[in-house]
Amino acid sequence: MTREPRASTGLVVAVVAAVLFSVNGTVSKVVLQHGLSSLELVSVRSAGTALVLLGITAATRPRALRVGWRELGFLVAYGITGIAMVQWLYFVALQRLPVGVALLFEYTAPLMVALWVRFVQRQPVRSRLWLGLACALGGLALVAQFWKGMVLDPLGLVSAVGAGAALATYYLMGEAGQRQRDPISLMGFSFGFSAVLWAVVQPWWTFPFGRMRQAVELPGAVPGAAPLWVLVLWVILLGTVVPFLLVLYAVTHLGAARTGLVGMLEPVGAGIVAWVLLGEALAPVQVLGSVVVLVGIALAETARQQVAPPTEEGAPLPEGVAP
Repeated sequence: MTREPRASTGLVVAVVAAVLFSVNGTVSKVVLQHGLSSLELVSVRSAGTALVLLGITAATRPRALRVGWRELGFLVAYGITGIAMVQWLYFVALQRLPVGVALLFEYTAPLMVALWVRFVQRQPVRSRLWLGLACALGGLALVAQFWKGMVLDPLGLVSAVGAGAALATYYLMGEAGQRQRDPISLMGFSFGFSAVLWAVVQPWWTFPFGRMRQAVELPGAVPGAAPLWVLVLWVILLGTVVPFLLVLYAVTHLGAARTGLVGMLEPVGAGIVAWVLLGEALAPVQVLGSVVVLVGIALAETARQQVAPPTEEGAPLPEGVAP
C-alpha cells in the first residue's frame, strides 16, 4: 500500500474516532441524568473497558499479561491518576457544565504538558507555545464569560480544570509506560486498577443493577427510548474501546501529531451534538472563545515537536484527546 492511501485511511479512521468520542459526551450526560451517579458510571466504564482490553490482550499477546513487581506500582499510579481521576472529574464536570465547555477545559492538557516540559524538564520549546497559552487563556475567558461574574458552575469548572491536569499527567506517564509495554495492555491494566479503586470506594454489591433495566427517553431528534444498560454499553464499547482502538490504528498510518490535530474535532463535534440533542446552545461570544481555545491548543500541540516528537504509538486518550 502506498503512503498516500495509508494516510487517507488513517485520516478517515481518526475522524470516525473523533465522532464517536464526540457522541459519547452526550450519551454519558444522558446516563448521568437518568439513573447513575458520576462515581457509578466511571466505575462500570472502567471495569467494562478493562475486561474488553485485557481480553484482547489475552487473545493476541498473552505474555503481555505478566506484570513485574517494579512495574506494578507504576500501573497502579497510572490507573488511579491517569484514568480514574480523569474520568471521574470529567463526569462531575459533565453534570454541571455544557458538554462542549467541559471538554474545552479538559482539552487544556496539551498546554499543561508543554509548560511542564519547558519549566520542569527544562527542554526548549518553540516560541509558539506562548501564543498558544495566550489564545487558550483568552478563549477560556470568553467561554466562561468572567465579566458577568461566575456564569459557569464553580464545582463544574474546578472539576473540568482538574480533569485537564489529570489528563496532562496521563500524557506524561503514558510516554514512560509505552516504553515498557504495548498500548492495549497498558490501557487494559490502567482501566483495571481504576475499576479496583472505585470498587473499594463503592463496593460492587451496592451498584444499582436493578436501575439498569429502566427505560430512558432518548433526547432531541432521536425517537423512542432505550434501557439504561444499552446506553452504558455504548459508553464502554462505542464511547471508549472502539474509538481507542481506532486512534491506535490512525496513529500507525497518520502519525501521532496529525492524529492529534484531527482529534481536536472532538470538542467541536461534542458541542454540536449536545446543542442538537440536549439544547445546550452557546452564546456567540462563547463560540468565538471555543475557536480561540482550539487555536491555542493546536499551537501547544506542535510546540514540542522540535525536541521530542511523539512516537508512532502515542498514548490514546480516554476522552478522545489525541496524543
